Amino acid sequence: MVIYSLSGFLVGAFGARLLRSLPRGASVHWAWCALPTAGLWALSAGVPPRWLPVPFLVAWLGVLLSVVDFRHRRLPDFLTLPAYPLVGGVLAVCGADLARALGGGLAYFGLHLAVHKLSPASMGGGDVKLAGSLGAVLGSVSWVALPVAAVLASVITLTIALWRPRDGPPHGPGLVGATWLVSLAGG
Repeated sequence: MVIYSLSGFLVGAFGARLLRSLPRGASVHWAWCALPTAGLWALSAGVPPRWLPVPFLVAWLGVLLSVVDFRHRRLPDFLTLPAYPLVGGVLAVCGADLARALGGGLAYFGLHLAVHKLSPASMGGGDVKLAGSLGAVLGSVSWVALPVAAVLASVITLTIALWRPRDGPPHGPGLVGATWLVSLAGG
């Protein structure tokens, strides 16, 4: 567990540096990314080793995306779009059913796109872009993981809304948080 935590800390600190260096990135203190990533990687310790890269990747991307979403109220393309090949590659390496991952990604993307089209104020385009890659992870876990994560993401977002009532709650942290939690059941 200590090695996971230390590795997560280093990868998180690198992520903060990456956020500062990219166009339309975010100027964040390294601890905002390093400490949560270290904690999430340590909490992933019980996952089978073959599947471990999946919650690690979701945690790392999730922390970076959440930091930007909380700070700037957006999910940048430079994180959401590269998530697709990263997630696909990690799922392939972990031996996931890629057809089910593709189906989960399309279903989750479609659901979020429909919500965005019906009520653009309730969900941003970045949430829609992120949903496909997260849906691939969820589909790899199971078909049941998709509705479970959708409900859990809503609960997390509502909790954030209660915590920060003056700001409209970002949905990105709920999406990645729910996917990370559900990904712990995979493998």
